[in-house]
Amino acid sequence: MATTLMTLVRRTAVPGLAAGALAGVLVACGGGSGNSNGGSTSSSPDQSGKPGTSQVDVKLVDFKMELSQSTVKAGDHTFVVKNDGQHDHAMEIEGQGTEMKTQTLSPGESANLTVTLKDGKYEVYCPVDHHKDLGMKTELTVGGSASPSSDTNTNQGNGY
Repeated sequence: MATTLMTLVRRTAVPGLAAGALAGVLVACGGGSGNSNGGSTSSSPDQSGKPGTSQVDVKLVDFKMELSQSTVKAGDHTFVVKNDGQHDHAMEIEGQGTEMKTQTLSPGESANLTVTLKDGKYEVYCPVDHHKDLGMKTELTVGGSASPSSDTNTNQGNGY
């Protein structure tokens, strides 16, 4: 009887415990892909799992771009980009030898873009169609002390 009971425990409990432990590790790690190529998702974007990386929230609307911070320190930053507009949009950051962008996001979609930034000024804009010319642009300053954005909307939009 004892041998049968031990065999039963090994066959049922051990695999269940192993699966539970694996699930706990995956939950603790966040399970995010950390896709720096601008992968999109319609759910809430994952926080960056990279130590020392700060987050800058970017809201894209028709035809404005809002950053949660207009000044950041040099280093790694994850831009959490959300298209809250009615048209397709994307975010591109350019300056100091850096030029990276998200994929084009449909209304409601989000993407994360992790970039290493050096001191200097960067232009942040929507590269879709002529949205940059319609006011979907702002400036990001890297260096000094990080500060929240006071008003990064350079234009109130042309209304759509």
